[in-house]
Amino acid sequence: MSFRIQPVPPARPNRCQLFGPGSRVALFEKMAASAADVINLDLEDSVAPSDKDSARANIIAATHEVDWAGKHLSVRINGLDTPYWYRDVVDLLEQASDRLDQIMIPKVGCAADIYAVDALVSAIEAAKGRKQRISFEVIIESAAGIAHVEEIAAASPRLQAMSLGAADFAASMGMATTGIGGTQEDYYMLREGQRYWSDPWHWAQSAIVAACRTHGVLPVDGPFGDFSDDEGFRAQARRSATLGMVGKWAIHPKQVALANEVFTPSEAAVSEARDILAAMEEAKARGEGATVYKGRLVDIASIKQAEVIVRQAEMIAG
Repeated sequence: MSFRIQPVPPARPNRCQLFGPGSRVALFEKMAASAADVINLDLEDSVAPSDKDSARANIIAATHEVDWAGKHLSVRINGLDTPYWYRDVVDLLEQASDRLDQIMIPKVGCAADIYAVDALVSAIEAAKGRKQRISFEVIIESAAGIAHVEEIAAASPRLQAMSLGAADFAASMGMATTGIGGTQEDYYMLREGQRYWSDPWHWAQSAIVAACRTHGVLPVDGPFGDFSDDEGFRAQARRSATLGMVGKWAIHPKQVALANEVFTPSEAAVSEARDILAAMEEAKARGEGATVYKGRLVDIASIKQAEVIVRQAEMIAG
């Protein structure tokens, strides 16, 4: 094992990130009252080019006027390949209140993309004397992004979260699908005439989790496009949670409860984790490095696994 200690990610709930267009002011109060941990007000894909300026103004006003309570408030700016992103950053940092917590940077392809935004944000913060230091979250949405995922995860101390944007990622990779997340009909294996569907996003999600965990960043699952399919959403969310992701996007309000359900440890899981920790404490008192719990071996590695579940439950409860 490396002697370098794996950094701890930000200690805040990130079970669900609820998205809403900056052009739809009527949604803001409803989003603030939702059960989502993170609110993402959008200036990018969900806002038409003709509405970019007004949407930006709407969001700036909302940072002053809407009670976001304990939400982590984030704004998705436009991509660095557009003529809009610099104005997004300048206006948000110069005019938004200190209630703005985070900027989401879409379609990140390399560490230099983060550096560009970081330089602009740092200059404005210094010039305006902002008390609230802005954090970053990024979306991996291209072949370049996944190829450079580790350097992106290490690009800035501002970086707190990283997501997979399935739709743009699929287009960049040339994947033969129009689905946004979930199982794809033609991505299957055949055994004795029976089809078995696997997960085409698994490898990319695993790469994101590994990069995030290496550098103390929260790995988050992205959108699930079919908001009429609750069980499909749950299935993908459970796979993501098993891989080590901490939460998932909601592109429809009904998905908030589903994400919170999956990414909140169950009472049974927390109880078992506490029992494992207690059993290992008893084993250590006897001078043993391992013990048997309910017929299976538990050891030092089991302590680390159990601590993850207990810490998550305590953080959400707090």
